Amino acid sequence: MLEPRKGGFSYYRYDPSVAAAILFIVLFSLATLLHAYQMFRTRTWFLIPFVLGGLCETIGYVGRTVSAAQTGERTLGPYIVQSVLPLVAPALFAASIYMELGRIVEVVEGDANLFIRRKFLTAIFVCGDILSFFLQGAGGGLMASKTNSTQKLGTTVIEIGLGVQIAFFVVFVLAATIFHWRMQKNPTSRSLEIGWQKHMTALYSTSLLILIRSIFRLVEFSNGFDGPLLHHEVYIYVFDAMLMLFAMLIMNWIHPSEIKSWLRGGRAAQGFRMKTPRVTTSAV
Repeated sequence: MLEPRKGGFSYYRYDPSVAAAILFIVLFSLATLLHAYQMFRTRTWFLIPFVLGGLCETIGYVGRTVSAAQTGERTLGPYIVQSVLPLVAPALFAASIYMELGRIVEVVEGDANLFIRRKFLTAIFVCGDILSFFLQGAGGGLMASKTNSTQKLGTTVIEIGLGVQIAFFVVFVLAATIFHWRMQKNPTSRSLEIGWQKHMTALYSTSLLILIRSIFRLVEFSNGFDGPLLHHEVYIYVFDAMLMLFAMLIMNWIHPSEIKSWLRGGRAAQGFRMKTPRVTTSAV
């Protein structure tokens, strides 16, 4: 995002807002702290990547605040932090979402309704997610260079990473949708005993938000350094920060710990409240 000027380079195509960055530090930190509290209280460890994603968002906007507040020539460190961490955070969110589907399938005993075997389901999508994570992180680091050729290489690497993320997510949503449709046509006895479908709704909602955000980012980088999306700060907040915040809040409210409690027993979270869902003897 460097722009040649008479005095050197500018990291932004606009004057970044300190107030907006501080607001999202507060919002992301609150959502992340609640997720950490819910995760530790319920021992839902497959949400560790989700909590780390929230931490990346929070630290990223701390970096953006520092970078925006600098007068004169901006330093590279805060710019890299605000560029890379929010860029890779959705890949961490996605990892937990992939693992959630596998546990939903297990709890409703619905393996026969998958077109990908459950033992491969999580592994395939998480591997794609890891590839996307490292590509986007590497590309974000390259874009901080003051060399035009390195910047362009960084943009290309990010575009590939986003493309990988979108492709895997589309296949994932397709797998989830087919599974859900088959379960409704041929429900198992276990699926009729528990309220698993609200977790599918949360999964679809968060997946859609991440997909929209990833498509926005792909279009943003595809348009190049002079594209309109890089010239107006509002887009990064509307199509990235707000969407990822909503994804976190959805998972705060419809918390996956309930799935874990159906499988293994123990408490489940809903917002600030803890509950012990009723389970029958058919629980796994």
